[in-house]
Amino acid sequence: MIGDNKNKAISNENHSESHADQPGIYQIRIKGHLSRQWADWFDGLIITLEEDGDTLLTGPVIDQAALHGLLKKVRDLGMPLLSINSVEPGPQDTSDNKQVPHE
Repeated sequence: MIGDNKNKAISNENHSESHADQPGIYQIRIKGHLSRQWADWFDGLIITLEEDGDTLLTGPVIDQAALHGLLKKVRDLGMPLLSINSVEPGPQDTSDNKQVPHE
């Protein structure tokens, strides 16, 4: 019995490690619109200007250290942080939103 429980614990650890190798997808919502000049600063994230005046930054974040780095950038902009959400990968619905293209 003890050996069976140990194998289950090892099996669960291996399963969780396979997900740790993939970056999480995050949405960071800030109050106000970012101009195009900021697209390079948030390299790799899609910048969506929402009709309500907020900006949504969406994209892969490799780990918690990278997420904290992005939050420092938001802080340095002086724009209020509204929310941070981890989202499932998939197509983003932007029918009512305007994306800022990377140049």
